Amino acid sequence: MRCAIFEQLARKPSPVGELSARLPVTRSAVSQHLRVLKEAGLVTDTAEGTRRIYRLDPRGIGAVRDWLDKHWSTALDAFAAYSDAQDEDK
Repeated sequence: MRCAIFEQLARKPSPVGELSARLPVTRSAVSQHLRVLKEAGLVTDTAEGTRRIYRLDPRGIGAVRDWLDKHWSTALDAFAAYSDAQDEDK
């Protein structure tokens, strides 16, 4: 469900009510998921009148991207080493 909320926010910043209207869970459940995403640094919120508007936090997204890039390079290097070893065994 967090992935679905994340994807909704990637399309458009939204209040809890709009998010819950597009998802098969309660408003309370969406709020709980948003709290976890916010604690993880992936989502931020701002007050607009009586509503809170949630949006992706570019700083958190950048940190995730950096982490993935670092591990992707390691994974590619390991795959290349494995592939080279397989070629040598033939």
